Amino acid sequence: MTAVLLPQEIEQESFRRIEAAVREHGLPPSQWAVVRRMIHAVADLELAGLVRFHPEALAAGVTALKQRRPVFTDTRMVLAGVSGRLQRLAVPVTCLLDNPGAAALARERGLTRSAAAVLQAAAHLPGSIVAIGNAPTALRQLLALLEEGMAPPALIIGLPVGFVDAAEAKEALSAVACPYITMVGPKGGSALAASALNALAILAEEELSR
Repeated sequence: MTAVLLPQEIEQESFRRIEAAVREHGLPPSQWAVVRRMIHAVADLELAGLVRFHPEALAAGVTALKQRRPVFTDTRMVLAGVSGRLQRLAVPVTCLLDNPGAAALARERGLTRSAAAVLQAAAHLPGSIVAIGNAPTALRQLLALLEEGMAPPALIIGLPVGFVDAAEAKEALSAVACPYITMVGPKGGSALAASALNALAILAEEELSR
């Protein structure tokens, strides 16, 4: 009979197997801690070669969490995936789609609801962390606001998924000066955005405990 492992034991064994399978990732330890957790979230070893970091991404994200700057997500799934760990850090987290005026603004402007939600929250985004795991249109709207002169978020986790403009939107994100975590190609999703943010929260917790 197979021994029953505790959740922490399962996680540690998963990390051990990821380490054994991905030996030559070439990432600094802090970046690898983020990517390894992303791989663990979706069981996709290819992510080791797909994730991209702005040079200041980790420092900016960890500092923002330590300062309890707000976090905004594009989906409730990302919100659900990070709320427990962020609660321990006393970091406020909000799903942009929960704004009741987003649907009306989307109809008025001819936008997707995700894009309208970003536009509606524009005044609150500078200095925050914005985690996008689903909608390329949300990321495009955020990039448009930056191009128009909006002060940047502390960090953009831009991981929209799909075959229509997801890869292109992420490529556009990699060209901006704002700190970001993103990836190459159509892969992405709410689970990846949540896991990246949780990895940053763990780094923040470790720094605060020193």
